[in-house]
Amino acid sequence: MAFNYTEFYDIHLVSSALKTNTHVENCSSSVSKFILLGFPYTWEIRILCFSVFSGTYILTLIGNLCIICAVRCDHQLQTPMYILLANFSFLEIWFITSTVPNMLANFLSETNTISFSGCFLQFYFFSMGTTETFFLSAMAFDRYLAICRPLHYPTVMPVQRCIRMGACCWVCGFLYFLLPIYLISQLPFCCLNKIDHFLCDPGPLIKLSCVPAPVIEIICAICNSVLIFSTLLFITSSYTLVIRAVFRVPSAEGRHKAFSTCGSHLSVVSLFYGSIMVVYVSPTAGNPAGIQKYVTLFYSVLTPLFNPLIYSLRNKEMKEALRKLFKTVRFRQRPGRNL
Repeated sequence: MAFNYTEFYDIHLVSSALKTNTHVENCSSSVSKFILLGFPYTWEIRILCFSVFSGTYILTLIGNLCIICAVRCDHQLQTPMYILLANFSFLEIWFITSTVPNMLANFLSETNTISFSGCFLQFYFFSMGTTETFFLSAMAFDRYLAICRPLHYPTVMPVQRCIRMGACCWVCGFLYFLLPIYLISQLPFCCLNKIDHFLCDPGPLIKLSCVPAPVIEIICAICNSVLIFSTLLFITSSYTLVIRAVFRVPSAEGRHKAFSTCGSHLSVVSLFYGSIMVVYVSPTAGNPAGIQKYVTLFYSVLTPLFNPLIYSLRNKEMKEALRKLFKTVRFRQRPGRNL
């Protein structure tokens, strides 16, 4: 009698799943959708979370849109620093929109399902966090030139070159994680389709594979580590040189202005890198799923809210531009202004 490998493989898969107390259904068919387990809260707490995170989402959109509009409308902000900041704010809107609307829908749903293609599409747009590392590096480089090379700054960093640098950050962010996403999407997900997360993330997805994927795990770990440590090293090196230059400024007012600008950038860098290193630097270290979910929730939902607050409250030019923008909006909404 011929040996049926498919039948043997199905029996082995069912046996393995039963050993891990996993409910197995239709193991011979491929997965067409995933179930996001999210946060195991009661219905009342889920309603409260929906209210809190929907308010956070709206405030994040408003805050980042205000920065974009202020940079667009105020000619004094048409400088490389604020052009990069406007791109960064647009990225934050994109970044939070890739996760929060689906998370809000899951708070009100009993099924919490997401299609296979929708899961990897969310994974792709959520990986646009790589673009954030490139923009933070570009902003650090811009501050280095402005403070350490002020005489050469207008020629080294004109607006046209800044725009090209921003476009390069976008393109690199789009392309960087294409290979890991493609490799994970080719894994066989036979019947284990429950993701212990509120979004589609590489670690939980790899764990659902029917077969071990150590090579893909190593590739993802290398991509994450190279990106995080290289950009973090570049940013810290830039700001180390900036701080050394600031201490040489004779004017106390000049030092305060430089420290205020750099302090905003460093606050954002600390929030972002501090959280992503917990989850992505060593994905095989066995971090508890609960810790991963809460840390991911912090940098995917809360840091996009903090960023416009940090940049607007600590920046005199931005506060003045926002004040002008709000005055213009109120004037246009005033009844009878055309009479």
